[in-house]
Amino acid sequence: MNDRDLIENDYFNWLKNKVAKDKFSSKISFDKLLFRLHCVPFKWTIERDENRANDGIALRWRYACDDENRSYKERMRIDDLLSSNPCSILEMMIALAIRCEEQIMDNPKYGDRTGQWFWGMIISLGLGNMDNRNFDIKYVNDILENFIHHRYDPTGKGGLFTVRDTRYDMRRMEIWRQLCLYLDNIG
Repeated sequence: MNDRDLIENDYFNWLKNKVAKDKFSSKISFDKLLFRLHCVPFKWTIERDENRANDGIALRWRYACDDENRSYKERMRIDDLLSSNPCSILEMMIALAIRCEEQIMDNPKYGDRTGQWFWGMIISLGLGNMDNRNFDIKYVNDILENFIHHRYDPTGKGGLFTVRDTRYDMRRMEIWRQLCLYLDNIG
């Protein structure tokens, strides 16, 4: 395994730990789903959703800096090695869950709920049952294609956030606004 592969593998495990570490019994794994989400580039058609891609890409630097023993030169090398890939759907979703937790919903009383926000998006997409035993790549690819092209319910079901009885069409909103509407609806 070359250096790039080692770093990309470690980075994927770092991402996975942000949302799946200690969330499931040892018999349940979502590695196949998470890996697929990491292989599919996040493409946006609504202008401000480019911000979500930029947040996802920024996770690479966060990962590079996560190990305090790395020198600045090592961090730059890691960031450079990872920069050749576009933002993946996984990176975008994890970055959004982190931003939700750190900038909007932070509450020490409840602890870090980054995983909760992430898995809520997985459920809204319709992928909550796609553990390794039930993984169906065609189904997952169809869901992701529908998400990217905003072919989901106006309430957001099939997208990242489902808001029942909304008067807005979630398919026409930037993802950040969808998140805010969702949080207003659950609060």
